[in-house]
Amino acid sequence: MSFLDFLFGKKEKSVLGVDIGSSSLKVVQLRKEKGQAVLETYGELALGPYGGAEVGQATNLSPEQIAETLRDLLREAKVTTKDCGVSIPFARSLLTLVELPYRKDPSEQRTVVELEARKFIPVPVSEVQLDWFVVPERDPSQSAEKRGKVGVLLVAVHNDELKFLQGIVAGAGLASSFYEIEIFSTLRAVVEEPVKPVMVLDVGAASTKMYVVEHGVVMVSHAMSAGSQDITRAIAASQNLPIARAEELKKKEGLEAGANDSPELVFSRIFSEARRVLTQYETAHRKPVAAIVLTGGGGVTKELGTYAKNLFSIDVRVADPFAKTEAPAFMRPVLQEIGPEFAVAVGLALRKLEER
Repeated sequence: MSFLDFLFGKKEKSVLGVDIGSSSLKVVQLRKEKGQAVLETYGELALGPYGGAEVGQATNLSPEQIAETLRDLLREAKVTTKDCGVSIPFARSLLTLVELPYRKDPSEQRTVVELEARKFIPVPVSEVQLDWFVVPERDPSQSAEKRGKVGVLLVAVHNDELKFLQGIVAGAGLASSFYEIEIFSTLRAVVEEPVKPVMVLDVGAASTKMYVVEHGVVMVSHAMSAGSQDITRAIAASQNLPIARAEELKKKEGLEAGANDSPELVFSRIFSEARRVLTQYETAHRKPVAAIVLTGGGGVTKELGTYAKNLFSIDVRVADPFAKTEAPAFMRPVLQEIGPEFAVAVGLALRKLEER
């Protein structure tokens, strides 16, 4: 899936985004040229066959098994760099928006946050890597100084998860300068709206994540245990097909693949939950969400965008993360089609380029 022969540039300028998902691995290699992110190569490899499962199904593999899969993917995609950024699964992290006492002095504010964070993290702080961001004020009349409170986004990842990912990276012979929760990689790749609230609907293999983003800040995050593998299973059950064949039909025929509207029933449940989260946000914040962006493996399901537009009264679009990269024109139709699956990997590579 490489097209390095069509592009020119020094290989040492290349960077890599590595998305370690529950059902597959994805990589995107970029380099910067004249201020633009140039796509050099990309690739995806299913984890299922490495663990005795079918393509498209979520797995629970060891770091050694995932590293083996990643080595195969790097070879198949003809990746030429070891310099990468790696995703952290949303399900294995803590992301919560809280209000804490305001302090004008930054050092005092840091002390307050680090002390108060203990109340919101269900494990000892010594067992996690903690980060936090102060939420920008949107209403000057209700500033943090006047309220005596400040909005803070707390982000925590367990040390064991980082050790797990570090083992994979080392086993694959790569060198990672950062590990980033997938939500932030996705937002970097697919959200363009700088001010108005936007919902990102990320349909993964085992779960669906829903984020509402405003001013670049994650205001709401929610996950449900239904994803693209459930759609595949519904198609397989309705037509008495093997999982692998049902996965092919899902991508080829989309919502028309299953009998008795089986794929549509799964998506209906996902979209009903998304509507509940959206309505809850709009009611609490008294402002409308401007758009919904569909991403993740389920986002490549044929005709899903059209189906979603008929259910929601706001703008709905399918993510196109590769639009932020330069690539040969003949590749554009393919990149647009597969784009939703590669949002995290593209976002990681874009951040890695920013480091340069």
